[in-house]
Amino acid sequence: MSTIVIIGSAFPLRGGLSTFNERLAEEFRILGHQVVIYTFSLQYPGWLFPGKTQYSDGPPPPNLDIRVRINSINPLNWIRSGREIARIKPDILVIKYWLPFMGPAFGTILRQVKANRFTRVISILDNIIPHEKRPGDRAFTQYFARAVDGFIAMSREVLKDLREFSDKPASFIPHPIYDSYGEMMTKTDARKQLGLDPGAKYLLFFGFIRHYKGLDLLLRALEDSRLKALDIRLIVAGEFYEDPRPYELLLASPGLQGRLSLYTGYIPDREVRYYFSAADVVVQPYRSATQSGISQIAYHFEKPMIVTRVGGLPEIVPDGITGLVCEPDPADIADRILRFYREGMDMQFIPHIREEKKKFTWNRMVEEIIRLARLKPAT
Repeated sequence: MSTIVIIGSAFPLRGGLSTFNERLAEEFRILGHQVVIYTFSLQYPGWLFPGKTQYSDGPPPPNLDIRVRINSINPLNWIRSGREIARIKPDILVIKYWLPFMGPAFGTILRQVKANRFTRVISILDNIIPHEKRPGDRAFTQYFARAVDGFIAMSREVLKDLREFSDKPASFIPHPIYDSYGEMMTKTDARKQLGLDPGAKYLLFFGFIRHYKGLDLLLRALEDSRLKALDIRLIVAGEFYEDPRPYELLLASPGLQGRLSLYTGYIPDREVRYYFSAADVVVQPYRSATQSGISQIAYHFEKPMIVTRVGGLPEIVPDGITGLVCEPDPADIADRILRFYREGMDMQFIPHIREEKKKFTWNRMVEEIIRLARLKPAT
């Protein structure tokens, strides 16, 4: 049995990062390891967080030791937190990296921890080069990467990008299935829960709304007269993480009236299953991406996907097998949506989805973390 420390978002913070870290901790716990999560007392200053609140309104996850310690903007806190973790002498410290803003805090904490000359540090990378660039990104990421012993990239694109910052051991392991959102419901029951038409055709756009995620491209695709003739509708479920005003003209388009179901607030974990169960297909019209946790929720609920040919999305959703791949262009998105419905592809994809999802296990992620931690440092 090993002692594992995970640094990153966790309860009382909400969102996909917290869900990931808590599920990873649970997998370590199931396998007999002792696990502690060190989360934030302050994750983002208000000016950097675009949503309404960073905090969960639900209960804490059972059976997890979560310690609220880290202040992302207080250097004295970084030193104290690092020294506290160093005294625990964890065998492995796992830290998720998604934003260069966290580089100074994480890099300093890791240097304090590694002063114990015992703990091995493995980072799981969402991104190494961010979608939305800011001054200092490269320097902050370099400072962080130098304190890490090994990396797991969740897309091949990120694995390639990593080599701009580090030549240390690294592996590609795709994002595991998000299986913590409950069981799939029947489409009829889910639509009743959401007040949707039980017989209509519904696409789903799920997750926070930012320019790079391409909701505007999907709305323009939905205006296609061929989709309107088939009465294809769209569920938008997610919080605006940017000014919603640029979307208002699109949402008010005459061609979309009566065809949109908008749930543009934060979706609590307990309600996620309603939206995925209600939809026929999940659409990810992203302009850029590395990988996406949304795909892994779709796999859990056995939903086909239509994704754009960007980043790691096509390697997670094989074209014509578990979904369709298109260009980040409204006309091409519309063509794939039309093909999906005209050819009745939902039932064609389901057996392949059930097979493909077996690849995305949490156990595989844990095994690779342990393997990388056991590699001898280069001399």
